[in-house]
Amino acid sequence: MSPQRGVTNEPVVTPSRKKAFHPLTVADVESLCDDAVAVTFDVPDDLNDEFHFRPGQSLMLSRMVDGVEHRRSYSICAPVGERPRVGVREVTDGLFSSWLVHEVKAGDRIDAQGPSGSFYADPSAGGRHVLIAAGSGITPMLSIAGSLLTNPGAEVVLLYGNRRSRPVMFAEEIADLKDQYGARFDVVHVLSREPREVELFSGRLDADRLRAILDTVVPTPDIDHFWLCGPFGMVNDAQSVLSELGVPKSSIHHELFYVDDVPPPQEKHHEPGVTGPSSEVTIVLDGRTVTGTLPQDESILDAGEQLRSDLPSAGKGGVCGTCRAKVTVGDVDMRRNYALEDSEVDAGFVRTCQTFPVSDTVTVDFDA
Repeated sequence: MSPQRGVTNEPVVTPSRKKAFHPLTVADVESLCDDAVAVTFDVPDDLNDEFHFRPGQSLMLSRMVDGVEHRRSYSICAPVGERPRVGVREVTDGLFSSWLVHEVKAGDRIDAQGPSGSFYADPSAGGRHVLIAAGSGITPMLSIAGSLLTNPGAEVVLLYGNRRSRPVMFAEEIADLKDQYGARFDVVHVLSREPREVELFSGRLDADRLRAILDTVVPTPDIDHFWLCGPFGMVNDAQSVLSELGVPKSSIHHELFYVDDVPPPQEKHHEPGVTGPSSEVTIVLDGRTVTGTLPQDESILDAGEQLRSDLPSAGKGGVCGTCRAKVTVGDVDMRRNYALEDSEVDAGFVRTCQTFPVSDTVTVDFDA
């Protein structure tokens, strides 16, 4: 089998965790629509290597509010080689997003951690790509498209679902990419609450519509890689349709943004054979090892913060890659996972925010 084109051929690993947060100066805050902005950061020369990013990765931002640290991860929307720039859409009662959208301005300083995430493409490989996004899921796709297209051997099709045309994020930049790359970049806007001239492009970007578009507009046998980003329902529908069409799992890459959909309720159960309510859990992070007794009815991330207050986290829904670690000893129960690839799970990686200790002894390595 020939090497896949358009995705990195490196082993599936998360780049080294940069535990230190660095104060970055905001270079620009650009309004994208009524409730979304793009925030660009200046990076000092001595931090250029640390903030080098792959297209599709995210930046972790930190903010102190009333003495409590809050962290959020935002996808980078800039192509590789440019200053890091994140897209932010305000969410209801969003302590972090509302601040970024309405208060932050050029010249402010925000603590940021180096880029992370295993959802990224390899621009040097070329190939044909389909990007399927909805709402703010466009943010990493803009970085992926802009980076891939710098390679003359790459072609990109973007299927982008929104409710109406007015709140479409990055509409002008998407149009600019089309003007710049012409036939190598095709865009299909699908609107659910605003009629379009083509009936096929009017409605939700659900399984039926995706199937119809992929059958008539984008022949799947000609595509090397599919990139999915958006709410759970859309990503799940897209995965199902692509599977029906015979697209191999290795060619489908996804990241979830919970915009409209609520994730399914977490299932709770007790593993057979577990006799005690606690486990001896060893945590490896930044080259240091600590061991303690943790309850089996709390996630390793939640309970482990008693042992290490600096465990990496940013939201605890099993969606982002921030709390990813490898189980090297013992048995665990990962109750929810919407982000890890099958190959990562097979290799022993878990989302610690959704993983509970089962055996008497467990070791999780955040440095793996």
